[in-house]
Amino acid sequence: MASAAAEATGAPPTAEDAIEKSKTDVQQIDPYNVSGGVDEHGNAKAIDYDRLIEEFGVQPLTEEHLKRFEQVTGKKPHRLMRRKLFFSHRDFDKILDFYEKHGKFMLYTGRGPSSGSMHIGHTVPFLFTKEIQEMFDVPLVIMLTDDEKYLYTRNKNNGTQKKGATAEDFLKFAHENIKDIIALGFDPKKTFIFTDYEYIGGHFYRNTSEFESLVTMNQARGAFGFGDSTSIGLIAYGAKQCVAAFPSSYPELFGYKDFRPPDFDPSAIRRHKELSKIPCLIPCAIDQEPYFRVLRDRCERMTDPHPKTCLILSKFLTALQGPGGKMSASDSNSAIFMSDKPNEIKNKINKHAFSGGRESLEEHRKFGGNPDVDVAYTYLSYFLEDDEELADLEQRYRSGELLTGEMKARCIKELQKFVADFQERREKVNWEIMRSYMNPRKLEFQGNPNPTQPQAPAASETNGEKEDGAADGDKSGGKDGRGTKGERKAAKLAEKKAEKLAQRQKPADEGAAQ
Repeated sequence: MASAAAEATGAPPTAEDAIEKSKTDVQQIDPYNVSGGVDEHGNAKAIDYDRLIEEFGVQPLTEEHLKRFEQVTGKKPHRLMRRKLFFSHRDFDKILDFYEKHGKFMLYTGRGPSSGSMHIGHTVPFLFTKEIQEMFDVPLVIMLTDDEKYLYTRNKNNGTQKKGATAEDFLKFAHENIKDIIALGFDPKKTFIFTDYEYIGGHFYRNTSEFESLVTMNQARGAFGFGDSTSIGLIAYGAKQCVAAFPSSYPELFGYKDFRPPDFDPSAIRRHKELSKIPCLIPCAIDQEPYFRVLRDRCERMTDPHPKTCLILSKFLTALQGPGGKMSASDSNSAIFMSDKPNEIKNKINKHAFSGGRESLEEHRKFGGNPDVDVAYTYLSYFLEDDEELADLEQRYRSGELLTGEMKARCIKELQKFVADFQERREKVNWEIMRSYMNPRKLEFQGNPNPTQPQAPAASETNGEKEDGAADGDKSGGKDGRGTKGERKAAKLAEKKAEKLAQRQKPADEGAAQ
C-alpha cells in the first residue's frame, strides 16, 4: 500500500515504497514465492530460467545427460527431459553412475496440500517421477507436507487461524491429494506415501532433531527469506523436508525395524547405518531447490553421513494467463484442475489461455504466431507424447498456417482426455486403497539387474529382517553358511538357555525314573 507521502502530488517515493516496488520488479523464486517480476509497464515477465541456473548454482541438463540416461536405462528419456522442461540438476550424472555400479537408489518427491484437488501443474513432477520409478525399478517416497501448509497459511494471516485452514483441514486436503496421486498410476509394491502429521516419529524424527541442530537462524533466513515475524514452527519445518530425503528415515521400507510405539523394539533404538549409504534422487520444481541446497551442505555431517542428495529440477507450468508465474490452487481461473469437467476445461482454455497469435487473421497468416508464449502450445509440450506432432504444431503455428483457435482446440482435446482418464481411475481409489499406500512396510524393488559392482544385500533383499548387530556390523550376510553375527549370537543364547533348563529338570526326571 502506498504511503501518504507518496500519494501527495509531486512527492518522491519513500524508502519503504522503493523497497516494496523493487520486490515486484525483480524475479523472485523460493519455496514461498514464484514470480518473474514485472516490466516498466507493469506487465508480468516470464521467468528467466538461465538466470536461475546461475543464481542457484545448479547445472543445466544437457544432451550428454540424455545420452547417458539412455545408455544406463536402455530406454528413451521421458518427454519432459527430451523437451528440457526438466531443465537443470544437481549430480544427476552421479546418480546414474551409482545405479550402474551398485544397482539402486531411493526416489523422493512431495506435495504441499493446499486444496482438495490438484491441478494439472501439480501432476507434472509426479508423472515424471512415475516414469523414472518404472525405468529404474527403485523405491519411492512421497511426502504430503500438511504441517507446512498449515504453518505457512497461519503465518501469512499474521498468526490468525481462519475457517477452513486448521491443521485438520490440511490433513483432509492431504488425504484427497494422496488419492489423486495414486490415480496417476504408482506401483503400490514400491511406493510409500505419508503425511507429516501422521507419520513423523521414530528414526525420521531422530534425523529431524539432529538436522535442526545443524541449521542456524541466519542460514534459514538466507535460504527461505524468513524474517523476525516468521513463526518458529515454519522456521523449524525445513529440517523435516530435508531429512525426508534420507533412506534412514524409513527403515521399515527396507526391511529394518523402526523404534516406534507400541513395540519399541530395543534392537531398533539406533539408526541403521547401512541405509545412510543409499543415495536419493529428488524430482521437483526449481522453487524447492533451496531446501535441498541446505540439505546437501549438511548431509555429510550427520552421525551416519549420507551422500549428497541429487536433484532433477523442472520449470513451472505457467498459469492460463501466461508467463510470469505458475498455476495457483487459490485462483480457479489460473489453472485446469483434475476435478474439472470437460466443458470447464474447454471454457478455461478458450477464455483465459494466453495466446501467441496475432491481433488479426490477416496478420497471423502473414507473420505467424509465437508458440514460445502461447499457453495452449505450452500445455501440449507437457502432456502430448508424440514429438513429431508437437514439432508439426509448432512449425505450422509459426508459419501462420495453424490458427490460435486450432491450437486451443488441440490442447482442449488432449487435456480433456488426460483429465477424464484420471477421473475414471480416481473414482476407484477408496479409503482402504489409500491407507495401503500409507502403511509402512517392506517395499518390493529390484533396481539394476546387472550392476557392475553389486553391494552386499540389504535387509529388503534377504529373507526376513536382520538382527541389529548384523544390520551395521556384519557385512557377510551369512554367506559362509554360519548365519549372520546376530543369528549366531541368538543361537548361542538359545543353546545356553536350553542347557540351564535341562540341568534344572534333571533331578525331577531321575526321581521319576526310580
